[in-house]
Amino acid sequence: MTAKRALIVDDSKSARVVLSRMLEEYAVEVDTAESAEDAIEYLKSQRPDVIFMDHLMPGMDGFQAVQAIKNDPRTAAIPIMMYTSQQGELYMGQARALGAVGVLPKQVAPTDVSKVLYQLHLLPERRDPRPGPFQPVLSAVEQQRAARTASIPAGRQREIELQAAVEPLLKAQSTELRRFVVASLDSFAARVLGEVRQSLSAAPVSDLAPPPHPPPKPLGWILFGALSAVALFVALAVAWRESQELAQMAARLASAEHAVADAQAAARAANAAAAAAAAAATTAAPDTAAGATVPAGGVAPTPAPAGAATAPGATAAQPVAGEDRPQVLPVAYGEVPLSGARYEAVKNLAADLERRDATGTLRVTSFSADFCLTGNPTEGYSLAPEDLPARSCDLTGNPYDDALTGAQRESRPFADLQTSLPARTKGALSIVTSQAGRSKPVTPYPQSADASAAQWNSAAAANQRIEIVFQPRAAAP
Repeated sequence: MTAKRALIVDDSKSARVVLSRMLEEYAVEVDTAESAEDAIEYLKSQRPDVIFMDHLMPGMDGFQAVQAIKNDPRTAAIPIMMYTSQQGELYMGQARALGAVGVLPKQVAPTDVSKVLYQLHLLPERRDPRPGPFQPVLSAVEQQRAARTASIPAGRQREIELQAAVEPLLKAQSTELRRFVVASLDSFAARVLGEVRQSLSAAPVSDLAPPPHPPPKPLGWILFGALSAVALFVALAVAWRESQELAQMAARLASAEHAVADAQAAARAANAAAAAAAAAATTAAPDTAAGATVPAGGVAPTPAPAGAATAPGATAAQPVAGEDRPQVLPVAYGEVPLSGARYEAVKNLAADLERRDATGTLRVTSFSADFCLTGNPTEGYSLAPEDLPARSCDLTGNPYDDALTGAQRESRPFADLQTSLPARTKGALSIVTSQAGRSKPVTPYPQSADASAAQWNSAAAANQRIEIVFQPRAAAP
């Protein structure tokens, strides 16, 4: 039988390795791709028997890749199994509507993989009805039994033959079921023991002397009690860990909200001060060019042409917020850059420019930073505790921001504003977005060996930001 071949498409190396090892246990050859684009290029020359597709990847995501593969007649017949942490009936329906055969979770067990392979007919049948190449040699007793069988009526002999044919099949099926149950129990026991060892590794060792040997008890009750205690301990540990993570997330959210509120207040105060200074400079400037003086640190007004009349109620042009220097707003870890308070700031600035009949471009640039994180690729990452040394971080980076595509970096209200502003102002105003990555950090990261995660993440919080600059359009000569 020709070996089956599978293609795993996932940007996480650890996720690819875990699933590859499970598939290789069933003699399935595995090829991998780090992105959907690499997978489509691979399918131009190869044809695997099944594709395991991740959902969230840089560039083209899993749903877009499934749609592209199913739209190609050469690859439309290849079954695709979504391999992702996404869950729920709604997600399952969306995946199947696009052509996927199902969803395989990232926390997958070997038995789940075997079920998928059996469903996709990628494993041989559990029993082979073909006879073996060797024929048994009948003994004298068996020859006598065969002679007696020959004298049995045809109807009864047929029943005996059917019974003899069914019994091996039933035994083979029973053996296969026992093997499946044993494998399931082994997988479950290994998972439970692994979680228990991880939970007990940090537990203090008791100083009490070991108790005397208890009287012998039935093995079944001992095993049942041990498994019940392990299950209860694991449930309590998971609940405690989730409560701690929720508390940390709530504290970080509150801190981020306070930081955004402070930044907005500072920006409003700076804009008000700039407007007041510009108004004072305009009032102090003389109306004619003769003897005109320039306020200290100000800009000389442009004299009006000779004989030009001033319209009743007209006022001198005022400087626009964000024209001289960028307006900077922080972006907390795990937030969409162009959403929330940052969207409100762009909207308010656009409304102010529209009221002034200004013409030009609002440039919004996103900057990302590297944070000190704890976690793993399977369960995800979160900000490290503040007292953790920075050198002990599980990852120094920004996997959430790196995974965002261009469209995912904008909220829906921001995208609507970017589309409607040019149409509303007849092309006078427009919004242009760009991503500068980690190119221009404003705060250096701590380099000392005893730096803490709090110090490192404080610098990262300052570096992860958006900058808003208005560039007026030069008037036509």
